[in-house]
Amino acid sequence: MAETVVSMARSMLGGAISKAASAAAAELSLVMGVQKDIWFIKDELKTMQAFLAAAEATKNRDMLLKVWAEQVRDLSYNIEDCLDEFMVHVRSQSLTKRLMKLKDRRRIAIQIRNLKARVEEVSSRNARYNLIKTEASTTSDKEVPYIEDVRNHSASNTDEAELVGFTKPREELIKLMDVNTRDGDAKVICVVGMGGLGKTTLARKTYESKEDIVKNFSCCAWITVSQSFYKIEMLKDMIRQLLGGDSLKNLLKELEGKVVQVKDLAEYLNQEIKDKRYLIILDDLWTIDAWRWIKDIVFPNSNKKGSRIIVTTRDVGLAKECTLESLIYHLKTLEVVEATNLLLKKSRKTNEDMTTDANFKSIVEKLVKKCGCLPLAILTIGGILATKKIVEWEHVYNQLPSELESNPSLEAMKMMVTLSYNHLPSHLKPCFLYLSIFPEDFEIKMRRLVERWIAEGLIRGGTGVNIEDVAKGYFNELINRSMLQASRVNIEGVVKSCRVHDIVRDVMISVSRDENFVHVAGNNVTGATEETFRHVAYHGSMCQKIDMDWSHVRSITVFGERPLRPSPSICSPDMRMVRALDLENAQFQVTQKDIINIGLFRHLKYLNFSDPRGYSHIYKLPRSIGKLQGLRTLNIRDSYITELPTEICKLKSLHSLRCTRNSSYEYFDLYSPRECLVQTLCLPMLFTPLTDPSDCTEKVAELHMAWSSRWSESEGVRVPKGIGNLKELQILEVVDIRRTSCKAIKELGELVQLRKLSVATEGATKQKCKVLCDAIQKLTCLRSLEVHGSLEVDGSLEWLHDVSSPPPLLRSLKLYGCLGEIPGWVGDLMHLVKLHLWRSEIKEEGKIMEILGPLPNLMHLRLGRGSYIGEKLAFKTGAFPNLKNLDIWGLSEELKFEDGTSPQLAMIDINWCILASGIIGVNQLPKLKEIALGHYGRVANLAMLQSEIEAHPNSPVLRLSDGRSNHDLGGRRCPSGRINRGIIISPS
Repeated sequence: MAETVVSMARSMLGGAISKAASAAAAELSLVMGVQKDIWFIKDELKTMQAFLAAAEATKNRDMLLKVWAEQVRDLSYNIEDCLDEFMVHVRSQSLTKRLMKLKDRRRIAIQIRNLKARVEEVSSRNARYNLIKTEASTTSDKEVPYIEDVRNHSASNTDEAELVGFTKPREELIKLMDVNTRDGDAKVICVVGMGGLGKTTLARKTYESKEDIVKNFSCCAWITVSQSFYKIEMLKDMIRQLLGGDSLKNLLKELEGKVVQVKDLAEYLNQEIKDKRYLIILDDLWTIDAWRWIKDIVFPNSNKKGSRIIVTTRDVGLAKECTLESLIYHLKTLEVVEATNLLLKKSRKTNEDMTTDANFKSIVEKLVKKCGCLPLAILTIGGILATKKIVEWEHVYNQLPSELESNPSLEAMKMMVTLSYNHLPSHLKPCFLYLSIFPEDFEIKMRRLVERWIAEGLIRGGTGVNIEDVAKGYFNELINRSMLQASRVNIEGVVKSCRVHDIVRDVMISVSRDENFVHVAGNNVTGATEETFRHVAYHGSMCQKIDMDWSHVRSITVFGERPLRPSPSICSPDMRMVRALDLENAQFQVTQKDIINIGLFRHLKYLNFSDPRGYSHIYKLPRSIGKLQGLRTLNIRDSYITELPTEICKLKSLHSLRCTRNSSYEYFDLYSPRECLVQTLCLPMLFTPLTDPSDCTEKVAELHMAWSSRWSESEGVRVPKGIGNLKELQILEVVDIRRTSCKAIKELGELVQLRKLSVATEGATKQKCKVLCDAIQKLTCLRSLEVHGSLEVDGSLEWLHDVSSPPPLLRSLKLYGCLGEIPGWVGDLMHLVKLHLWRSEIKEEGKIMEILGPLPNLMHLRLGRGSYIGEKLAFKTGAFPNLKNLDIWGLSEELKFEDGTSPQLAMIDINWCILASGIIGVNQLPKLKEIALGHYGRVANLAMLQSEIEAHPNSPVLRLSDGRSNHDLGGRRCPSGRINRGIIISPS
């Protein structure tokens, strides 16, 4: 692992050098007499960086070099920490007051001089031991012979399962399931194989198969087990998938007031599915204990309906514990031809290249053989080769570990992943290792990851380059190299979230541990470590104590629970160097007490208290938030906060401010006066020792929200005067216009860098709406605009018609409220990709075609409930040239497509429509893939529509929501979940 240490040390030096340059240029460094020391440190670090670049280029990576690189890495961290403190001291106060803080000045000066001495010693140690040989190459990142094209990531979005090798295994697995046998005990089928073979992909393709699978079962569920799982959350997920979300809500309502136990959920699930024929996928099962718990507590023994359970696991012994030998499916490696085709496709080469170049054919055959025909190995190596010239493939082959040829096992896979990691450019390595913070199978949002990378200083932006665009480029490059797997891709083909493959994550964690980079604390961790880690992630219950130096920890991320016994404060003074505090997935209540000392974290750049599951009981930001001068991201969605403090305007570095509040009341709802009165009278009881703390904090938070907002139900928050000072702000949501002053609304127009704005205008005066209208017109960089109004007169959006010059680069527009008709300026939005309208009350069909039809880049149009109140809607010839998705709500007569309209339209989703004359002209849509009727969507003469679909050359499907509408199938009725000549009826 010496080379990983060398490359990591080299990448870490970049941040320290940058910090040293900034610190040396600061006026106070000269006053304190440390400017020469800082310049010396910077120059020495640059020399070390050059040495390490030379070390990476040579094969001489022995243990001495590894130790020296570790020292350089740790020294770089310490220098960054010291200079960060120095810079905070520089920018915190006036020069006079800074000079008066003699104690702080002396402490920082001593630290800098001590670091200088350490730099000299580490540098001389290299000379003493001759660690870097003189014959080493001087290759740098800029000389790497490939072009990093961050836009070209289409290959990573290809459905890998459809490329090669999964058709036959899927057919065999379906046969093994024997779905036509409808009686007897539940049958367990295990898919077994090493990591990287595609067990999950095979199970997913079977689960989503269009063949005779899902229709044979009354309910289905896909459950990811993984190495560690929360029993209560798993049971909730099972209930939600098997019985529906309403069943879970009703159960939790019955259990309200008591602690939800595993037994309660298990007994309910057991009782409800005992007479159902179910299909459950248990993906990634790791232990026998987990299987025994799931089997004994969840699956009823009395079920004789012929249910099926598919288990994917790497462990053959575990599979034998689950089922009979005859029901174990051993997933094999790809055939050589399949593996070759996959390698060629991933590396952007063709079979013609092999036929025309004998040497190329030879190296491809050797690479396939060395990869052991493992899909993950081939995809990863193919991602590397895609950026290489053919003449370099031999060099890549020579570095592949020999274990792949002789023993294609899990260790061989780890070696392969390590190789792919070592082939990453130095700037990508810490970004890649950073993902080991997230739990297994966790879906990581691209925006969240990018913001955290930037906060941690892992992104190096050049002059005139947007650092967020650089970070997104890093993300796409990792996707292209198959180091990350795309999990959600938007309509434009942009990857919005990703996952890390199990095996890749295993290697990532191993490297992170060696680098003292990430410490993952789980339920099985003792809570003690001798090393100093820079990033700490809790995946189980928060340990009451982790025995290490917290003063150098840079990020804290919580995914698990906080134990009932006393635990450390989230804002402990020991964590003074924290840059990122992320509690979005914490499974415990974050209260006002937890954030009262947030001002202690002077180096904080990323703060995330967002929690859509209702754990956040924060109702006020402390005024000390104004001390976080370096804060870039503040995410406090789904809280009880109704207004932002004036101190928020001091955060000149803020780029993203997301603050939404709960818009409904559970305890103090004025529409339920009796309940509200009872809760009010019981307020003194909240502070008795016998009161449940969670109940207390939630009620106090809701009462504060109700009182401070005067019982407003807006999801927006009031922003203060001075908001215009945040010149770097790019994301702002959601602003409550009614409660925000006209001056603050006007200042929104001064946020010239703003790219995303969301506002709530319900109840706002006409004057405030006019001021907002003027402000919006000044936001020339705006890409996304969301406006929430209402159907009331004072909440309509008709004021939007007064916009004369809309933001020219707008790509997403979501309007919720009465418009009367589509504003004419919408037709000027040449970059508009997504348009959502809701309750707009548009009467004229012609206006929709006239204004929206010519938009060249519109891909997704949603005419939500009440947005178009006409009875018919005809898509005219030549209209909507690039439309791909169409959502229609509320039509009562006819939906028609004329010849030559919407040539790219693939998906039509119809809800709350009773089309008495049906859908006409689907044969005019050459790219049509699916028509979905859901949420009380009904079409007359469905048999005729089905005939047109059957004759369509693109073989689209008609998907019907079962249980909500009476579909006239013209004698072709079929049970829920079945497919009948292209009709799919899916459970609602």
